[in-house]
Amino acid sequence: MSTTAEKRIRDVFADAGCTGWLHARRIGTRRADDDEDAVSVGADELVVTASVYKLPLLVALCRAFDAGSLSPTATVRINPADCTPGPTGVSNFRDPVVMSWRDLALSMMTVSDNAAADLILGRVGLDGIDRVLAELGLLRTRIIGGTADVHRTLLEEANSHTTREAFEVLADNDEAWAVSAYDPAFTSATTPREMTSLLDAIWTDGVVSADQAQFIRQVMAGQIWPHRIRSGFPYAGVTVAGKTGTIGAIRNEVAVVGFPGETPVAVAIFTRAARADPVLPVVDQAIGRAAHIAVTELRSGRIA
Repeated sequence: MSTTAEKRIRDVFADAGCTGWLHARRIGTRRADDDEDAVSVGADELVVTASVYKLPLLVALCRAFDAGSLSPTATVRINPADCTPGPTGVSNFRDPVVMSWRDLALSMMTVSDNAAADLILGRVGLDGIDRVLAELGLLRTRIIGGTADVHRTLLEEANSHTTREAFEVLADNDEAWAVSAYDPAFTSATTPREMTSLLDAIWTDGVVSADQAQFIRQVMAGQIWPHRIRSGFPYAGVTVAGKTGTIGAIRNEVAVVGFPGETPVAVAIFTRAARADPVLPVVDQAIGRAAHIAVTELRSGRIA
């Protein structure tokens, strides 16, 4: 890759007060380990997934749809009082609701619904995710549990009685740094390169049936968050289909960026901020700027 692009991306992260890891590659071109046709900044470092884990979980669910072991239109009754808490999704509902599995998947991906994700994980199991990862050769990606598991660990490590108290500790710049949620050795983890490989498999129908792959792409295109990778491409006609991940100082997104008439580009960006403040728009914007540099580099022809 161009060392100039790498330096610019590192400078963007440094200026935003975060460490960043990135991998970008054209969909359907060359091997994942060939950086002659990629942009790479720490692409093989282990990083915390946060809610990016919901993407391989969605693939495992769609595998169950393909196998016929679960119907996408089968329904589940959800009581919000029993759900994993989160800022979005069904845990915030006032009354019980009945939803199909594919609508739960839609909520899980478009608004990063934690409760929906844990319900889906309870249905497909960690084994279902592990099979997807093994078959794709994503041997460094490890999903150890869902959001409820992360919350339980946070409660213990923060010596808290409620999730709200635990997240207050996570946002405390003097207290947060020892929690396992920030350490890829102890929580769900991946590498930027393996996530672009997963995106490539989805966009080339290489991991589920063509119908289910199209469903995943449509769901990802419906994600509502415009503040990270999407912010780097505020242009009419440019598509960004992605999944964010956030916990404390961790801010991530993996996405496929498409320009009309061009080969789409898969981008995976993971960051850890120097501060644990719950709102750091400068880091969100840095993710968009880094994505723009990487995608422009691949589109420009400077990388053959």
